[in-house]
Amino acid sequence: MKGRYTRVLARCARLMGAAVLLLCCTSAAQQAQQPIQSVTVPNTRDPVDKSYRKMVRGMDRYARHIALAPQSALRFRLLPRLPTINLEGVTLNVVGDHITLPVAIAPDHTFTLERNEQALREDAALVANRKTSSMTWRAQVISSGVPPGMRRLGDLRLECLVGVEAGLVSNNARMFAWLSDLLAGPDQVCTSPDGNYLQFAERPLFGVTLRSGERVAVLPFRALYAGGTQTPATLPFCDCQVLLDRSYYAPVWDASWPDDTLVEFDYMDEAPAVAPEAPPDSAAVLARLGAPFKAITFDSGYEVWQYQYPPARRLPATADGTPQMAELVLLFDSEGKTVKARRREP
Repeated sequence: MKGRYTRVLARCARLMGAAVLLLCCTSAAQQAQQPIQSVTVPNTRDPVDKSYRKMVRGMDRYARHIALAPQSALRFRLLPRLPTINLEGVTLNVVGDHITLPVAIAPDHTFTLERNEQALREDAALVANRKTSSMTWRAQVISSGVPPGMRRLGDLRLECLVGVEAGLVSNNARMFAWLSDLLAGPDQVCTSPDGNYLQFAERPLFGVTLRSGERVAVLPFRALYAGGTQTPATLPFCDCQVLLDRSYYAPVWDASWPDDTLVEFDYMDEAPAVAPEAPPDSAAVLARLGAPFKAITFDSGYEVWQYQYPPARRLPATADGTPQMAELVLLFDSEGKTVKARRREP
């Protein structure tokens, strides 16, 4: 692994050196050839619009791994990335050097792609009439027979494989996008606890529960809200930027949960389920428990606090030596009133 990273860093250095040399040569040539004539190139594409070839590869990945969700259908979905973006009226076109194909978008902002050999040969792009940084994209795999409001874990596993293969995750680190592709393919991201492939629920989340037969588990706080690690400085680089309160990490990598496992959501705006002993508001919580271990305030005005404490039974430390902790999570509304509370043992 160390040799692999050394080779990658060497490649970075060579590419950056070549880029500097090209920039210098270009600048000198421009100064020597005044005046400069402007040239218009038809169908010039934003380099961060989605690659048609990659999206077709994602469709191929779906076909190869259909056993994860044998009764499902694949669509692609547009999601807002900025609070100012309105997805109504968005148009999509597959644009190549000599071809333009319109893509129909459903009212729920999902779409499918047809295979076109000319578009593949021309390395076409999927181009929207919105700034690329204003939207994010995901694969959507939905199996028939799943209860309303729930998801199926096998569907989410297949969404991860397709989404990574198709290059759908959006960020602003354009310069090193190729490096991300080199080091983080679908088989690495979707089978690793550190894969960090974000899923999005339909509404702001308070909790996520897995159910498989008699086995039930509530996901820890670190599996919600992009891990609870985002700051105002880092959030613009996450495609969860405006969807932070809807984001979660499903354990798609954990083979102990079968594909038919159901994923159940507890939404912030559902009927309150506060424990009787929970303090009535954030001021009372501070007076009784002190400052939280983590606190996140969302644009909606909702706020979540996490407290950690020793578990009821003694447990071994995690692989990196971190002790396993129980947690108390509290939800407050925009006025600071306690809306929901949950406790979780590791």
